[in-house]
Amino acid sequence: MELAFIPSPSRGVLYLGPIPLRGYAFCIIIGVFVAVWLGNKRWIARGGRAGTVADIAVWAVPFGLVGGRLYHVITDYELYFSEGRDWVDAFKIWEGGLGIWGAIALGALGAWIGCRRRGIPLPAYADAVAPGIAFAQAIGRWGNWFNQELYGKPTDLPWALEITSSSDGRVPGTYHPTFLYESLWCIGVAFLVIWADRRFRLGHGRAFALYVAAYCTGRAWIEYMRVDDAHHILGLRLNVWTAIFVFLLAVTYLVVSAKKRPGREEIVEPGADASGGAADGAEPDDAADKADRAEAAGKDDEAADKVGSGATAEAEADAAGDEARSGKKT
Repeated sequence: MELAFIPSPSRGVLYLGPIPLRGYAFCIIIGVFVAVWLGNKRWIARGGRAGTVADIAVWAVPFGLVGGRLYHVITDYELYFSEGRDWVDAFKIWEGGLGIWGAIALGALGAWIGCRRRGIPLPAYADAVAPGIAFAQAIGRWGNWFNQELYGKPTDLPWALEITSSSDGRVPGTYHPTFLYESLWCIGVAFLVIWADRRFRLGHGRAFALYVAAYCTGRAWIEYMRVDDAHHILGLRLNVWTAIFVFLLAVTYLVVSAKKRPGREEIVEPGADASGGAADGAEPDDAADKADRAEAAGKDDEAADKVGSGATAEAEADAAGDEARSGKKT
């Protein structure tokens, strides 16, 4: 008998009259808000305008949801198109089933469209929103807890997840809470990216690449713990191979980008006011740079005032001399 475990909710949906309030959907929505909020603070700190992140998210989020659902349906097509299944269920996103790989890929396409419309470089925008995306994933994973899905192998550890019902027919019991493992890993990834970005002043998409590489590292071992049905290639789950492949791409980008385009972008948004002080959430280096520029500008103005005052005094002295000489002649 287990002495401790994480209980699952008795149901994942509540009804407000005829309106269903689904825990899975709430987790996704809260995650999006956190990602946009943090991304906006980081974007302003880099010299961008407030509200730009949200404007581009209007493109990125719908594309990401479609991409995430497409990846899930394509890789688990038998759940919707095999004998005895209803293909209409492929559209029931509230029942769970979003593939992060498809969400990031198509979400990036949506972000590219939004950035192009604003004349903003996509890599700079990706760097700003990278930690927020990781936090959003951490929150979104709790949607699996509401749906009692995507858990791991049976265990009697104190933090085991109690499953009371299962859509795949597994026996109720206590299992590894892989949703919790991934949620905690994503929080760690977010803080890692924030720290590395401040320490090394990552730019040109390298903060985003670090997020991708770090996430893939955790996803590989967490995916390996899951026991739900999945396609296998050479004995490994498809998502493990995907994580390995994407990890290699991210690391390659980090190395090549650092050599070809070191440093960070000076201007991330055309027309943004870069002369003011550091905004809330500004990184220390950015605040120091802006303070130095403001101090230099103040010294220039002071010098100009002194020069102007000297010139005025000299002109007044010349005028007085001319008047005196004119008086003597008269």
